[in-house]
Amino acid sequence: MVIGSVAALPVGRRRGMAADTVAFDPVPPRAAGSSHGLTRIALRSGVQHRYAGWMRAAVPVLPLLVAALGIASYGVMDALMKGLALGIGAYSALVWRVGAGTAITAVLYLGSRPRRPQRHVLLVHAGRSVLVAAMALAFFWGIARVPLAEAVALSFIAPLIALGLAALFLREAVGWQSVAASVLGLVGVAIVMAGRLGVTHGPDTARGMAAVLVSAILYAANLVVARHQAQQAGPVEIAFWQNLFVLTLLLVGAAWLVRPIPGQGAAIGAAAVLAVVSLLLLSWAYARAEARVLVSVEYTAFIWAALMGWWWFGEELTPVTLAGTALIIAGCAWAARTGGAPALPQAEASA
Repeated sequence: MVIGSVAALPVGRRRGMAADTVAFDPVPPRAAGSSHGLTRIALRSGVQHRYAGWMRAAVPVLPLLVAALGIASYGVMDALMKGLALGIGAYSALVWRVGAGTAITAVLYLGSRPRRPQRHVLLVHAGRSVLVAAMALAFFWGIARVPLAEAVALSFIAPLIALGLAALFLREAVGWQSVAASVLGLVGVAIVMAGRLGVTHGPDTARGMAAVLVSAILYAANLVVARHQAQQAGPVEIAFWQNLFVLTLLLVGAAWLVRPIPGQGAAIGAAAVLAVVSLLLLSWAYARAEARVLVSVEYTAFIWAALMGWWWFGEELTPVTLAGTALIIAGCAWAARTGGAPALPQAEASA
């Protein structure tokens, strides 16, 4: 129900402005002259006026709420994937989830009777899918070995890494403030890692943190490619082709690495639905508000990771992790205010 409602909403063309008017309850011609019809017109006008007011506000309330819901969906999905990775392995969990995601997005995409993408657009989808497959596999392998909150905190470094990649490959100017913000974020990463490695930890903890950092680097590259991809295709098209290409890549090793999922079907299905819903919600929000306004909402992912980690896996949140996370967030927020850092993980949903 949420997917259909979000997909049906029109896309605002100008940042920070209201979207086109949504006809929530069209009034039949025969009722227009009746008192009932006038009441419905008044009600509809009131709803539309309030909707437009929320969209035109200095701080757009509705896009912020929608983005927050999308991030919350991500948080629950990550927790589900951690449980699946612990049970059947990260590779198997990702294959089954992407398979379910491909089926869901196929219904949404093919149901709209789309035109076949041009060859160069398909190449962009395929190229980004390679990054997404490696990024998602590294992240889910990592969160099976480190606390969820710490993994999400480390992943926040991705936008700062993207600054360097954008300067290197896109020749974008990077000022001293962006460099200073990146250094601040790196100090935060060092604190989080030192706090975890300085206490009792399992043999896989260091490798898990390294995998999350590798995922962050790949995600940073993914952000750079996503800028180009978003100009050529809509979110549903991107989600379908990306899921399809990622599934195709992962199936290469499926015969040897994929395990059956007895009793895990509900978790796989829920993770796939949450991934697609997150993508659509965040795409809707980012089409209606500037990234610099919504970027603060992205950091609520840490709250959900801490909550899910404590509730489902008994993971404790340490003061050192909080201190390091605060520095990472401060660095990203500083870079975002200077116009340097791109938005945070809205693209991972289709992985």
